[in-house]
Amino acid sequence: MYETKILLDENEVPKYYLNLCAQLALPPPLHPGTKEPIPAEALEAIFPKSLVAQEISKEEKIPIPQEVRDALILLCRPSPLVRAKRLEAHLKTPAKIYFKNESLNPCGSHKINTALAQAYYNAKAGTEQLVTETGAGQWGTALSCASALFGLKCRAFMVRTSYISKPLRKTIMHSYGAEVFPSPSNETAFGKSLLAKDPNHPGSLGIAISEALEQVAQGKNTKYSLGSVLNHVLLHQSIIGLEAQTQLKKAELVADTVIGCVGGGSNFAGIAFPFVKDVLDGKAHTKFIAAEPTACPSITAGKYEYDFGDTAGTTPLLKMHTLGKDFIPSPIHAGGLRYHGMAPAVSYLVQQGIIEARAYEQERTFEAAMLFAKTEGIVPAPESSHAIAATIEEALACKKSGEEKTILFNLSGHGLLDLNAYESYMNGLK
Repeated sequence: MYETKILLDENEVPKYYLNLCAQLALPPPLHPGTKEPIPAEALEAIFPKSLVAQEISKEEKIPIPQEVRDALILLCRPSPLVRAKRLEAHLKTPAKIYFKNESLNPCGSHKINTALAQAYYNAKAGTEQLVTETGAGQWGTALSCASALFGLKCRAFMVRTSYISKPLRKTIMHSYGAEVFPSPSNETAFGKSLLAKDPNHPGSLGIAISEALEQVAQGKNTKYSLGSVLNHVLLHQSIIGLEAQTQLKKAELVADTVIGCVGGGSNFAGIAFPFVKDVLDGKAHTKFIAAEPTACPSITAGKYEYDFGDTAGTTPLLKMHTLGKDFIPSPIHAGGLRYHGMAPAVSYLVQQGIIEARAYEQERTFEAAMLFAKTEGIVPAPESSHAIAATIEEALACKKSGEEKTILFNLSGHGLLDLNAYESYMNGLK
């Protein structure tokens, strides 16, 4: 029993979100001018009150609205916990490797978990249009889908290098009824200013955020929607780890190591934060590894300080690991990890020594991805491949030490719309 997959029934899908931030002493967002903590109501210019309330909530458990839970079950939940037995055999490791497969929903990634929640709360608040940014397109795809389900218009500013290299991402977003623009774009004053200096600007998530916020400020019944970084986004992703805990309990297993890739922090927090709570409560001694690209190493090479969340400097200041708002990463294939900062909650836990961060070269992550595809039959998203690389590293350490650890990682999405990146790797292109 439980040799390959650990499955849940629909009635076992979580009925609440776990709010780990309720027990963290996170530094508050600051006003960029006064450097004083900003009042919560200031965020209501871009988010509905319900999401602002979640952003600052001190409640440990926040109920999932039935409409959201129904939509989650319709599209993606529960997701299976799968044992990577063929990968284990190839590595000749005594470790047990499990992955939470978040790639099976129609949008192909974990992003749908928060997209559905954000679309629901905005629709209830009377919002008519959501504007967002997207890197590789996973978040834009998810929000486009969720917006369609809850009757909202959607506009997405997609980082230009990914817009060009991943054309089918915008096709699927268009299929859901969304408008998609390469960022920097001619749709905003900020975008135009950057294109005037460099018509071939590759873009960045920070720039795309600035463009989205500019449009929100000018729109009517328009709000901003973010796919990572902020507390309420990480909150919605906690259902990944909550399900995983239930699944491991069914198999009478305990996770020794939990791993996720990090760009802004949402999928890592989703799988890890429920387990982090057990550590903070003194109930476990789990090891946590956040895997990031060496091309955009916000944790391993960034500073832990207050910085803007966007390039134009229009957001409140957030205390986080950052490479600086003006950092423009190289156009790596893992477009969803090209953000200059890291979620304040993830950054705080790194500073507290709860989370370990590791950076991986792109070639190494593709090697890991190809091995995973050949052993487990799944072509992973380039972002997820960073978690796979860290998992292989940990499994080989167990082979050397002889330890029979249980390693859990989050397969945050599939790579079937990222095949150009795989083709480039196989052709020897960097």
